[in-house]
Amino acid sequence: MFLRFLLCLGVFFAGYSDGFADSPFSETAVPARPVHVVNVVTEEINTVTMRDMLVLPGETEALHDVRLAAQRGGVVEWVGVTEGSVVGAGDHIARIDLSALGAARDRARANVRLAEDQLRRRSELHAQGVLAREELEQAQNELTSAVTRLREAEVEYGHGTVSSTLDGVVNKVHVDPGEFVAEGGPVADIVNVATIRINCNVPEGDVRFLAEGQKVTVLVDTYPERQWMGEIDFVAWKADPATRTFQVRVVVDNADGRIRPGMIARAAFLRRLIENAVTVPLFTVQDKGGERVVFVELDGVAQARTVELGVIEGDRVQVLGGLKAGDRLIVAGHTEVEDGTRVNVR
Repeated sequence: MFLRFLLCLGVFFAGYSDGFADSPFSETAVPARPVHVVNVVTEEINTVTMRDMLVLPGETEALHDVRLAAQRGGVVEWVGVTEGSVVGAGDHIARIDLSALGAARDRARANVRLAEDQLRRRSELHAQGVLAREELEQAQNELTSAVTRLREAEVEYGHGTVSSTLDGVVNKVHVDPGEFVAEGGPVADIVNVATIRINCNVPEGDVRFLAEGQKVTVLVDTYPERQWMGEIDFVAWKADPATRTFQVRVVVDNADGRIRPGMIARAAFLRRLIENAVTVPLFTVQDKGGERVVFVELDGVAQARTVELGVIEGDRVQVLGGLKAGDRLIVAGHTEVEDGTRVNVR
């Protein structure tokens, strides 16, 4: 009986063992975790000649800008120009009524004619031997004095006419006919915009790179699609004590008159040329915990490089340390990788 029990028990455990082997809880192989690979684009680092530029703001001004004033006070009797009139040096702008001075000039002219007649008669008498030489010399002196007084009267009367002192354009007329203008009062503003100047304040550390005659690239905000070429006309010898900067004057040819005084401009000065410079696009530089980092590709792996940056030209920046010529810089996909990430170069 006991033997039969053992045989039945053996058959039971044999069947249970087969069922356990077929159970879903039986041991299976775990698949390997896939490796993350990022597609990137690289650019081989080459050395170039880089321009170290200094860009400073300024305001455009006419090289010649004058305000004509009345030399004598009086009533304005005539104005010959309007705003926008093109004038030349010596052209009459306005005239002030100086009737009293005109009368004085006429009297001086009459006195000259009288002195000339007197000298002629005395010369004839002296030639006839009936007039002493002293009286002839007195007549000559009287004529000289009369001519001098006439010249003075003509100058005084001429002060009533206000004339342009340069070629240019009338920017503003300050008087109207019939208006009284005081001596020294403004009459008209004349500007010559054929040449424009821009005054820039250059920091003390940069003035050593600049010299008169040096070419300068000028950008005017009003015309973003265009640039002008100017040159340094003057470098101040003394710093402004308030700002510790040196004034540098740039002149620009403006024959077409596109640049107007008062526009905002930027002058780009070349400080120096940097030979064999290593540069990278600005957008590839990332801030990682306060450090500037770029990524390069080496044997299919992204490597982080901490770099020291130098000057910027356009959309590229100089790298002073951390990269060398021949390195393969990641320029696309660089924001998706970390140090050690597997990459696929497209």
